[in-house]
Amino acid sequence: MFIYGFLSTLFFLISLPFYALVRACRGKFIPGWKEKMGDFESPELGDKVIMFHGVSVGEVIALENLIKKTKESFPDYKIVITTGTSTGQEIAHKKFDGIADYITYFPFDITFSVILFLKKIKPSAVLIAETELWPTFSYYCKKNGIPLYVINGRISDSTFKSYRLMKYFFKQFLKNYTQILTQSEEDNEKFIAIGAPSEITHVMKNLKFDVKKLDCDINIGKGNNRVIIAGSTHKGEDEIVLNSFVKLKREFHDIKLLLAPRHLKRVEQVSELVEKTGLAWGLRSDKKDFSDNDIVILDTMGELSKMYSICDFAFIGGSFNKTGGHNPLEAIVYNKPAISGPSIHNFRDIYWILTRSKAGKVVKTPDELTSYMHDLLSDKDFYNESCNDCKTIFSSQQGALENVVNVLKGLLTPVK
Repeated sequence: MFIYGFLSTLFFLISLPFYALVRACRGKFIPGWKEKMGDFESPELGDKVIMFHGVSVGEVIALENLIKKTKESFPDYKIVITTGTSTGQEIAHKKFDGIADYITYFPFDITFSVILFLKKIKPSAVLIAETELWPTFSYYCKKNGIPLYVINGRISDSTFKSYRLMKYFFKQFLKNYTQILTQSEEDNEKFIAIGAPSEITHVMKNLKFDVKKLDCDINIGKGNNRVIIAGSTHKGEDEIVLNSFVKLKREFHDIKLLLAPRHLKRVEQVSELVEKTGLAWGLRSDKKDFSDNDIVILDTMGELSKMYSICDFAFIGGSFNKTGGHNPLEAIVYNKPAISGPSIHNFRDIYWILTRSKAGKVVKTPDELTSYMHDLLSDKDFYNESCNDCKTIFSSQQGALENVVNVLKGLLTPVK
């Protein structure tokens, strides 16, 4: 560990100026570099602190229900959340301001940064999401008697190939972890194959599937109308969805579209696009009954999740641009198939699970989107199989939230 610590610190100090210069030339600076160095004021947290780490957006979102449940189960413990990226920081502040007691960056995995960080935060337990494996951090957690967990653990096939070549290296520090709780039996076997002790690895299922169902009070159809939702669409995607819908409407007269732009400031622009279709439409904010409309624009905050309950299937936006997609599980929880464009990096692991069945589909082009929607509308057996696959996948993946909370209950003393 001494040799690794010395070499990693030396490499870091040599490479940092060059890395910073390259980013500066591109107009991008290292986000949170002072915090990552351990240079921040010591927060007054006391001696009861639970720390959660999600490297970026997808991991932070996956931790949402667990963090809220932990706050509820252990109200006398302070909650600290760390991320590795600026986008992770943004989503952490958006979702957890008022819930978390402190939000900051995870330290660089070099000796002095880690020591400073742990000295200031003083965590009672650390829970790291997915595949964040840090030799120096794990060593000092072990040295200081801090329980360290990987939760929602997963290793992609490509990562596994490179990690397996370094099994001796991983074996030296994976023993520092208290437990590694994985998403699946396959992930469990991968962690063991790269050197994790089998006695500390356990399957806990996938936290991202612990999504609650919500009731919806909107009437968008009557009789046998079928509803398509385009959720969290970004600029350029509304045209794609509307073009597909207009084509499908010529053959399937019973279909209706609920179009939900990601940012409400775009509602006027989206309204103009919808008006050009010549179809009857309305704004959600105007009324609750849209049985006479072909298209409804969702122009209200906080309602999209429950709207998925009334759809037959959904297109998930942010996937025909560079956004990286939004959460398909908001539709899947209601047993409704989810379709996405090619940009899915925020939820790549989820789509990997969904696309192994008919529950989810990633299309490459707008024409392919239209074609796949046509299949769902025209083939009743195919549609029913897709819905059943949603139900099967969801039931097989749920339970991770309670599993992790039970682990914490065995470690900490909750207030009754």
